[in-house]
Amino acid sequence: MTNRFTTCVLAAAATLGLAASVANAHHSFAAEFDRNKPVHLEGIVVEMQWVNPHSWLHIDITKEDGTVERWAVEGGAPSALLRRGWNRNSLPPGTSVIVEGFQAKDGSPRANARDIEFPDGTSLFIGSARIGAPYEETETEE
Repeated sequence: MTNRFTTCVLAAAATLGLAASVANAHHSFAAEFDRNKPVHLEGIVVEMQWVNPHSWLHIDITKEDGTVERWAVEGGAPSALLRRGWNRNSLPPGTSVIVEGFQAKDGSPRANARDIEFPDGTSLFIGSARIGAPYEETETEE
């Protein structure tokens, strides 16, 4: 009986530890991004990562001096993007895009995206409804 009790206690502790690490990984907008640092990024898609809890778009930006800087742009969860009309072929590598978002607090080339515009003028909401994200009170998950 003692072994069974010990096993149950250890299993419960492991489950709580895992839940805490997952909760910690899903942070608020304000923890990482600055709503006072809007960014307008025009670049070329390198890769779109459909990972949880948030998708990541990697784009190359050509700066004024001709150098190329790679930006990592956080978007909504893959399931939310699918509900908004996205699919795995929405952003093939080489596509020109314009991304509106907010830069990381540490000034690195990372941003949290709100909208993305394609060369033909169409746009999609790529943002995530995260705690503290600008305009989140007007944007809802579909």
